[in-house]
Amino acid sequence: MQRKPDSGDYLAIFGQYKEDFGDVYMGPEDERFRLLFQKICRMLTQPSSFNLGLPEQFRTTAFRFLEGDAHTVAHMNTVENRHFMLSDLFDYIHLVKTMGGSWDQRGR
Repeated sequence: MQRKPDSGDYLAIFGQYKEDFGDVYMGPEDERFRLLFQKICRMLTQPSSFNLGLPEQFRTTAFRFLEGDAHTVAHMNTVENRHFMLSDLFDYIHLVKTMGGSWDQRGR
């Protein structure tokens, strides 16, 4: 299994857009965040130990969205839902990074 992507890869992409994503779901939508959502979904669908350790809901949503699942696409076409997912994922990854450093499927 590949090592990438890992927490550092996600935080690097998030960092290109905004320093703190805690309040992104409250902000207005723009093309940058639609592109970020697409990039994050593609990363979530890549095989890696880190991704397997993420809550399954993130990965499932990404797979379904990219596959064009009608319900998921409709749900994620709502700006607040996309921003909320980005905010939750950022918070989770940031917590994993600060609390545990590198993290793999076994929690190490």
